[in-house]
Amino acid sequence: MRYSGCTMNASGKQSGPAAPPAASHPGPVDPVELTRRLCAIESTTYHEGAAGEFLSGFLRERGWDVEKTPVAQPLESASAGERWNVYAGAPGETPDLVFSTHIDTVPPYIPLSEDAEFLFGRGVCDAKGIIAAQIAAAEVLRAAGFRIGLLFVSGEERDSAGAKAANLKPKGSRFLINGEPTDNKLALASKGSLRAVFRAQGKMAHSAYPELGESAVHKLIEALHRVLAIPLPALEDVGPSTVNIGQIHGGHAPNVIADHAEAQVLVRLVTDSAPIRAALLEAAKGLAEVDFTLEIPFVRLKAVDGMPTMIAKFTTDIPQLSNWGQPLLLGPGSIHVAHTPHEKVAKKELLEAVALYIHVAKKLLAR
Repeated sequence: MRYSGCTMNASGKQSGPAAPPAASHPGPVDPVELTRRLCAIESTTYHEGAAGEFLSGFLRERGWDVEKTPVAQPLESASAGERWNVYAGAPGETPDLVFSTHIDTVPPYIPLSEDAEFLFGRGVCDAKGIIAAQIAAAEVLRAAGFRIGLLFVSGEERDSAGAKAANLKPKGSRFLINGEPTDNKLALASKGSLRAVFRAQGKMAHSAYPELGESAVHKLIEALHRVLAIPLPALEDVGPSTVNIGQIHGGHAPNVIADHAEAQVLVRLVTDSAPIRAALLEAAKGLAEVDFTLEIPFVRLKAVDGMPTMIAKFTTDIPQLSNWGQPLLLGPGSIHVAHTPHEKVAKKELLEAVALYIHVAKKLLAR
């Protein structure tokens, strides 16, 4: 399946009256060139403002009606400036299908580079290349008379703040195609996330006299040892829940008994979180307090006949966009290189993604 960049005719039946063609605008979107332009703009989480401005202007120039909605900053990043969700559609039109992904990237910013085959740099696959492919696909579908929207959100890499804000103002779409790196395969499921902070308290003392103190670090280590021993559930067609102790902080110096210690724990969910919450609390009993700071549920997703499939072991914005229609998950690039210094995407994979987005949208909307 190839994307040529030319206008395509709609196949199958449309749902409802066809939208008029968009106003005249420059030629077809080149997803590779648009990815280059997007990746030249740093947009690590909390710093999405400039990229949101660029997207708003780019889409307006191409005849889309654009809404730019502020997304609140947390107190610790208030100085980072304004950031937005960007929605594009036809004026006064209810879209049947919305393409969506996120504007923000993980840090650090890595400047764009390329060779004949690949683009390299922060965001090329997670998720600015996806933004470019979705826009290119949406333009072909719009020109063919389908009612299509575009939703690009801030904050996905931290707390889904943009998705949560967008879910309060849905557009009535029947389908949502969310974009994350899935190697251009449709995801049948996406694991959830349960994030917990373990905090232990102790009593400071000289390390030569441990009997005079109480080590918060030692208590935390014991609690985390219990965490690693928790039997986690698994689903035969999805795989196991997994746990990661991502950060540990505490104490003052090697010769001081630590009076405080903290750890960040993340569990990837494949079932309801209640039993795991209970197990984490039991592991910390008598040793540490537990604060559950984020939960995103496990979700099963829609398949499309004839499409290759995969299981997303990562978490997406989809559970936070429940009011935007039946969700699907599809995008170019590999999650294995996302969040790494070696992030890359094949140029041909971006072109293939455009064709796949068009194909899936037509299959869904032909009903």
